[in-house]
Amino acid sequence: MSTVRHLWRRHDEQHPSSPTEITGLYGALLKTMSRKMLGQVPDAAGVMWHYPTLLKDMMRFGRRSESWNRLDPNLATLATMASAATVGCSFCLDLHYFMSHDRGLDEAKAREVPRWRQSTAFTPLERRVMEYAEAMCQTPLTVTDEMSAALLDALGAPALLELTARIGAMNLTARSNVALGIRSQEFAASCGLPPLATATADGVASA
Repeated sequence: MSTVRHLWRRHDEQHPSSPTEITGLYGALLKTMSRKMLGQVPDAAGVMWHYPTLLKDMMRFGRRSESWNRLDPNLATLATMASAATVGCSFCLDLHYFMSHDRGLDEAKAREVPRWRQSTAFTPLERRVMEYAEAMCQTPLTVTDEMSAALLDALGAPALLELTARIGAMNLTARSNVALGIRSQEFAASCGLPPLATATADGVASA
């Protein structure tokens, strides 16, 4: 049993009034959508179901953010994955790798995000986007005026604003998942994608 399932199942056993299953009309819709999109109902949904209103609001925001269209989708994926990797959210990293495949984006580049500094797969602009994402995920932030100015010139104001918002949203999601013990469920592996690349401590790229 995964850590998160054990943690929250133990909580439910100790608090019988707490919801233990995703139920109701909205719950049925959630499970149907999850299975259609991911092939399974993620542990995160079961955890968040302890407060359905919060889950609905988070999902509503997520759906609305999907309509943002000023930033190139591949750049958006690279930025969110770089953010997830920096924070250490294996669930987010794996999910967005899977989604890049599902949406017909550049999954070869998505695979390389964890070692983007050592990889030769990325353009200078893609590197600047991931550098900006990493800088936004530091505490305190390490974003510089030079980073912002370069991206403003390259992307334009609307796309830079979208990029910043997407990275901020991923920080919220990734840090929440890590704190709650939500980890990768290997969505990417389930559709035959090779494992995400990794980088060794000395900076030498490894598969």
